[in-house]
Amino acid sequence: MRSDSHIVSRRGLLWGGLGVGAAAVAGIAVSTLGDDGAGGAGGTAHPAAPPGRGPGTVPHGGAPGGGAHGSRLHPRGAQYPRRAPRESYRLRPLAGETSMGTPTAHPPVRTHAETTLPATGGERVIALTFDDGPHPEHTPALLEVLRRHGVQATFFVVGENIAVYPELLHEIVADGHALGNHTYSHHQLTRMRPGAIRSELGRTSELIDQVVGFSPHWCRAPYGDWHGTSLEICSELGMEPMGWSLDTADWRRPGTAGIVRTVTDQAAPGAIVLQHDGGGPRHQTVEAVDRYLPVLRARGWTCVRP
Repeated sequence: MRSDSHIVSRRGLLWGGLGVGAAAVAGIAVSTLGDDGAGGAGGTAHPAAPPGRGPGTVPHGGAPGGGAHGSRLHPRGAQYPRRAPRESYRLRPLAGETSMGTPTAHPPVRTHAETTLPATGGERVIALTFDDGPHPEHTPALLEVLRRHGVQATFFVVGENIAVYPELLHEIVADGHALGNHTYSHHQLTRMRPGAIRSELGRTSELIDQVVGFSPHWCRAPYGDWHGTSLEICSELGMEPMGWSLDTADWRRPGTAGIVRTVTDQAAPGAIVLQHDGGGPRHQTVEAVDRYLPVLRARGWTCVRP
């Protein structure tokens, strides 16, 4: 009998162990489904977007200590991850500027990107934008030029570059410029699946938020190439799409004089000017900005942020 009792006891322990193991496996399965049950090609669940910003508001990225334009900065010596987090951007409640309106649930889904500033009534205002940075040489040089002329602009930054040069985002924001999302790896959104688009935009917004403490309001697609799906995801992530109306074609390196001539000849009320501070040699662009800003000012133009 003692032997039978011992066997029964061993069987009880065995069945108890199997039950614990099955529960653990079930828990892993549930956890896996929770992570991978949505998100398209990226295989990551994407929660609903929280409150975003309505049309007509100034993008985040004001100068510190500037009231509504202020922003929360991390110490310059802080360390930041070299890679963006794996999970998609979860859009915490948006911080930053509310100087031109109260945030709404999220921006409406646009049918196209904004290519000009809102109606200016013929006022001579123009917006300067720079893509593909930050760059360790050209971005600081451009910031120095803009600082000297007292002009603010919008920088559409690439996530891969932010991960390597996070300190440059602090310099951009400290000078009162705005930050925009230009995807993580500068891939063409219209050739990507929805999950990959969400990752490209979401990872970049998350990285900007990690570095400077707020999320971007404006987003620019590489090559200005949007379609319905990318515009919808842009809205879900709390951003507005921005294009341009005046292309300097500085990426072709037409010469400093050529860039100056394009801007001064084609400037129009409400124009958004496309230029680059990254993605290649940009010495011509930096020199051109230094030359055309005094000309624009002499002609009565004012450079503004969108």
